[in-house]
Amino acid sequence: MALTPSEHKATLTFSDGTPPVDLPIYPGTMGPDVIDIRALYARTGKFTYDPAFLATASCNSSITYIDGDKGELLYRGYPIEQLATQCDFLEVCHLILYGELPTPAQRESFVDTVTQHTMVHEQMQFFLRGFRRDAHPMAVLTGLVGAMSAFYPDSMNVHDPRQREVSAIRLIAKMPTLVAMAYKYTVGQPYMYPRNDLPYAANFMRMMFATPCEEYRCNDVLARALDRILILHADHEQNASTSTVRLCASSGTNPYAAIAAGVACLWGPAHGGANEAALNMLFEIQREGGVAKIGEFIEKVKDKNSNVRLMGFGHRVYKNYDPRARLMRETCYEVLDELGLHETPLFKLALTLEKIALEDDYFVSRKLYPNVDFYSGIVQQAIGVPVPLFTAVFALARTVGWVAQLNEMLADPEYKIGRPRQLYVGSARRDVQPISER
Repeated sequence: MALTPSEHKATLTFSDGTPPVDLPIYPGTMGPDVIDIRALYARTGKFTYDPAFLATASCNSSITYIDGDKGELLYRGYPIEQLATQCDFLEVCHLILYGELPTPAQRESFVDTVTQHTMVHEQMQFFLRGFRRDAHPMAVLTGLVGAMSAFYPDSMNVHDPRQREVSAIRLIAKMPTLVAMAYKYTVGQPYMYPRNDLPYAANFMRMMFATPCEEYRCNDVLARALDRILILHADHEQNASTSTVRLCASSGTNPYAAIAAGVACLWGPAHGGANEAALNMLFEIQREGGVAKIGEFIEKVKDKNSNVRLMGFGHRVYKNYDPRARLMRETCYEVLDELGLHETPLFKLALTLEKIALEDDYFVSRKLYPNVDFYSGIVQQAIGVPVPLFTAVFALARTVGWVAQLNEMLADPEYKIGRPRQLYVGSARRDVQPISER
């Protein structure tokens, strides 16, 4: 969207003789104003330096807003607490894609459209056979999503709004099918086709856990828990994977390649792999003695000379409590109650660790509260999702956010191919010497 500058300007002064520069300031609806530095290099010959872009707005966006200090997350202006308790995932998808929650008629049409696109090309099964059976599901999913460009060439042109919309629907609809196929392949079970009479989350669970041997009955509490996980992970502003999707798509590549790049970025343990890391931490404590060893583990976490980290606690963005964690905590307890797992060793360990971290001054003073990854990992483990598949479920949820961000960027009149600059600190210009003189 076109931006309107503030009546105020930022004046940048220099001590090296460079003349002062006035730079425009743009206010957002909420959050910090931004200083437009696009003319800085042309007028001064200088770049700004911001490793990891922690103080740089790479774009303007109307999709998601985060206030880390307040612990606030909004999708299109709606608080995540309201969306997670009053809407289902496909309603949230409609909101993120189109900017508004659907009317009853719009909801029916959107759900029907997504449902009619859940099947994938039959040859995708043969593509899977090229992977080792023990391949990580994220390796498989990265390949499958990228391969969609070979199966759906009619929606490859990112500059055609209609083709982008078709791609968006296909990705949202087919991602659960692809994730389930990746899982079934690794365990050697037959693929289960989607069922058009089931809701989105329940359909995914059936494709994951059903077999042709008997009818599968989806537990409504578990399906609702999974649906909430999807809502809470649908978008999260300009994080690493979303920025990857935007940068990749800025070259004009097809949507499937751009989303595959997002999947690959999400795989990192510092990003989408955090809930997998949290569960692996619990498994390690369990192997070393379980609840009785929590005290020793906590002391190692507090020891500055130790490499032991408390995974699933604290958040880089939220300096207060992660608003998604409150909702996921409720869901976690609902699932454990439904399945009677509170006293199971692993889950008892998790809840004991949670209690200690919430009461220990060391963690409270540092605001290292349990985050959404801690609780979502416990919920998925309880539901039966294998730990290596956690990040693939995250990718399933985040697909709608990636697609919406991609579409927003391509529709922006200021859209250009991404091209970050650098501070070069290598050798100065030099000449190659004959080999005999080196």
